[in-house]
Amino acid sequence: MKHLLPLIYIDTIAKSGSIRKAAEVLSITSTALNRRVLAMEEELGVPIFERLARGVRPTTAGEILIHHIRGQLTDMDRVKSQIADLSGERRGHVSIACSQALLPYFLPEQVSTYRVEHPAVTFSVLLRDRTAAEQALVDFSADLVLVFEPVRMLKFQTLLNIRQPLHAVLATDHPLAKQQTVRLRECLEYPVALPTAEFGVRHLLESAVRRTSLNLSPAVVSDSFEFLRSHAVTENIITFQIPIGLPSLDEKSKYVSPLVDIRDVPPGLLYFGQLRGRTLPVAAARFAQQMMEYFEARFDCY
Repeated sequence: MKHLLPLIYIDTIAKSGSIRKAAEVLSITSTALNRRVLAMEEELGVPIFERLARGVRPTTAGEILIHHIRGQLTDMDRVKSQIADLSGERRGHVSIACSQALLPYFLPEQVSTYRVEHPAVTFSVLLRDRTAAEQALVDFSADLVLVFEPVRMLKFQTLLNIRQPLHAVLATDHPLAKQQTVRLRECLEYPVALPTAEFGVRHLLESAVRRTSLNLSPAVVSDSFEFLRSHAVTENIITFQIPIGLPSLDEKSKYVSPLVDIRDVPPGLLYFGQLRGRTLPVAAARFAQQMMEYFEARFDCY
């Protein structure tokens, strides 16, 4: 909508960090875009952006304006989605910020299922760690968040908490492979590969070890669960993951994933939610409902 163009211009500049780069995205000249910014700054009576040698960054006033702009653009998306619903043609866009464990299997299946029924709905799936997830809600880059063991979520409205017990991941010929449940002390008798400190799985393990005399000394550390899972097979080493980050296993699988005894490592929580006080666009709200139904059918939730 044309009346939103000035807002879109400012938002794009803020995301690009450069008037020139934003002009390329918007398919207008940088001179014309700069005139738009100067006109808005004159109207407000304060600079929106601080001009730097290699781009621009928002001033304090600019940050306030950009937060307001993103709220306005998000509200308009919700209105357009509701209007589309009146005609029986559900459109819209859904943006999700999530922990890495959700990316390989769970979200591809959920997005695909939703788009079979509503092919006009588009999606953005953003990888955000435990500290960045809430910011994605606050700056409206995400409608929904799925994050495992978040650090803090002051502006987060919980839609559902999903319990996720820890599983060991090991090759089918590992000495512990035939056990359905393993003790943590058994796992730590062998070399282990662990995620880096910012991940919830590492947080669960470190919390569990602090209550014991065990020692957590990984042979390999990575910020990629895909690498850790593959390395468990390649080196016959043990790593760890939560159920939602594991594929369905069959007789052709090269690894198994026994449960780590909950007496040693209590289940962690996957938090599913949105920005507190926000009314979601129709498409995002419907997708949230689909995921909650899936979680409640498969996992222990509250």
